[in-house]
Amino acid sequence: MTANPARPFGRALCAMITPFTPAGDLDLEAARRHASRLVADGCDGLVLSGTTGESPTTTDEEKTALLRAVREAVGDGVPLLAGVGSADTRYTVRLAREAETAGADGLLVVTPYYSRPPQAAVEAHFVRVAEATGIPLMLYDIPGRTGTRIEPGTLLRLAEHPRIVAVKDCSYDLLGATKVMARTPLAYYSGCEELNLPLYAVGGAGYVSTVANVVPRRMRAVLDAFDAGDTAEAARLNGLAVRLVEAMMCSGLPGTVTAKALLDAGPVREPLQPAGREATDGLRRVYEELLAVTD
Repeated sequence: MTANPARPFGRALCAMITPFTPAGDLDLEAARRHASRLVADGCDGLVLSGTTGESPTTTDEEKTALLRAVREAVGDGVPLLAGVGSADTRYTVRLAREAETAGADGLLVVTPYYSRPPQAAVEAHFVRVAEATGIPLMLYDIPGRTGTRIEPGTLLRLAEHPRIVAVKDCSYDLLGATKVMARTPLAYYSGCEELNLPLYAVGGAGYVSTVANVVPRRMRAVLDAFDAGDTAEAARLNGLAVRLVEAMMCSGLPGTVTAKALLDAGPVREPLQPAGREATDGLRRVYEELLAVTD
């Protein structure tokens, strides 16, 4: 993989679901098929075992098996990032080393959650992980889930580490993100689909998207139009996608649940529950409406 420093993992990344069989076991053949389809439909890279990939309920062995299966399916030219975050620094380091051995090109590392460490401890955690492997890190700033922000000042210091190269931004702080991008080489990837275009317009590298599991070409088309200089078309395409983004990500159901409902990709693992028939029918209507106006 030859990386562009401004976009070390490409522009259009999918936070890939983890398919399970009807019995709830890891479905590696379905994972291979889905990963291949995503790449064929415009995804530059894939993030495995993140939030959308149900990492809290998959075993270490399953994470490794999934990474190896997807690598086999998409080849060496597609960046694969492995989610290795946890609330325990030692455990995160172990997961990071296992992911590197299994063939990951990068690591998605979320802020330690629940214990709500102060910023000095957050910084030390990320540095420990970065020092433990030889592959680059994408820091995952999602305080709504972890309870702890990666403050802009902390990011400014972390950007000095040669293997900390990117941020998946779910902070909902466009000002803070813009300030960090202006002062560091960190590549910012939107983790909230409604901010994909705004963040990209102020210098973001791209996105890591759950919705891209379902409509990868339509999510990428927004960035393609912007890069072509047609900002009006980018805004139009973004506006068309908003209804599906809202239905999948802001309806009270996790994106994992809504993506699997639309893809018929097997069950979710408890404590998550599958979407009910009414919710699934509503998602399907919005999805079909988007296809009708963009095909």
